Amino acid sequence: MHSLEDLKAGRLQGITRLDLCEGLTCFPPEIFTLADTLEVLNLTGNALCALPDDLHRLTRLKVLFCSENRFTHLPHGIGRCTRLETVGFKSNRISQVDAQALPASLRSLVLTDNLLETLPQQIGECTHLQKLMLAGNRLTDLPESLARCERLELLRVASNRLTALPDWLLHMPRLAWLAYADNPLPQALRAPTAETAAQPIDWADLTLGEELGRGASGVIHLAHWRAQQAPVAVKLYKGEITSDGSPLAEMSACVAAGDHPQLVRLLGRIDNHPQRRPALVMQLIDPSWFNLAGPPSLDSCTRDRYPAERHFSLDAVQHLLADVASVAAHLHARGVNHGDLYAHNILCAAAGDCLLGDFGAASFHSPAAGAASEAIERLEVRAFGILIDELLDCCAEDDTRLRALAKHCQQANVLRRPAFAQVIEALHSH
Repeated sequence: MHSLEDLKAGRLQGITRLDLCEGLTCFPPEIFTLADTLEVLNLTGNALCALPDDLHRLTRLKVLFCSENRFTHLPHGIGRCTRLETVGFKSNRISQVDAQALPASLRSLVLTDNLLETLPQQIGECTHLQKLMLAGNRLTDLPESLARCERLELLRVASNRLTALPDWLLHMPRLAWLAYADNPLPQALRAPTAETAAQPIDWADLTLGEELGRGASGVIHLAHWRAQQAPVAVKLYKGEITSDGSPLAEMSACVAAGDHPQLVRLLGRIDNHPQRRPALVMQLIDPSWFNLAGPPSLDSCTRDRYPAERHFSLDAVQHLLADVASVAAHLHARGVNHGDLYAHNILCAAAGDCLLGDFGAASFHSPAAGAASEAIERLEVRAFGILIDELLDCCAEDDTRLRALAKHCQQANVLRRPAFAQVIEALHSH
């Protein structure tokens, strides 16, 4: 984190990234002295409600973060920044986005947890858009012009007021990661009433231990459960909107997912937490397990990052793909769309076994949704096709049949992609 004092004293000349969090109520004009080098500007956590109209003077600016401020509209000055690719205004008070505020170069737009009721039709002119994060707003529909954003791969519209998923949305050629839970959609696209399927566990029967990790939706603790000798993991949910949607929807998805060898086993749910926090009791994963990849970076936008030293044998790739296809087929058969089928959400063991985790972007569909259900599954199949290519890129050997399957899974015509059951058949016949 940088200081305003250093900025004003000229001690930050030449930097490419500036992070300022000092309760700012106005944009420091001294930032313009960095115009020749500044590429990333992070003003998150201040009290700003406006940006200068001549923001484009920052001629090299590629990334702008202004989350957790007091903006009520997306500043028009943003739209004149010709190199700006990533814009993040999460957790403000934004109720208005005008066409003038949308730069043509935009790749990623994050407006999570605001007050948006509509988006401008001109968003369809952002043809480079790959990631659009809109969870936790008040949207009742999506502009049809968004269909022209054919590079869009990741869309989060959970926890809004959508009453339907438009047909064009489910046929976008590159969309692979979609989250839409917690909307007043038709029953066939809403969470099943499966909560009673989870065993109730009394809070008094648990002894909470050290914190094992925390994410957007909650905190995971080591715990001891009176009913068994082996330690367990307890996830306490925050109940707040995350970038993907509602933690309560994530909890419902964990329950609805049921049992599968490639899922972290759910042991039960806690309904009597002292602060009434929703919580689940899960199988404890050995700390030797590791994430298959790291999450996307600002530059990669929607693509995971693999460590340079990560290499797989072709046998290991085939084993991993078979396991992931199996669990994905299981989920969709139970009406669960994972929504975040990424390598960074896959845990691996040295022996090659894997577990799919993180249901924060999960949504729901049932056969009653008809063609919509088929399309939703095939959107996720595209994510699987991308995973095939990524794993083969980490393999010393290539495989033409797997590459062909990856291409089949990623073809632009959504309904011509295979279902996961067909993917499994193709992998087994390999």
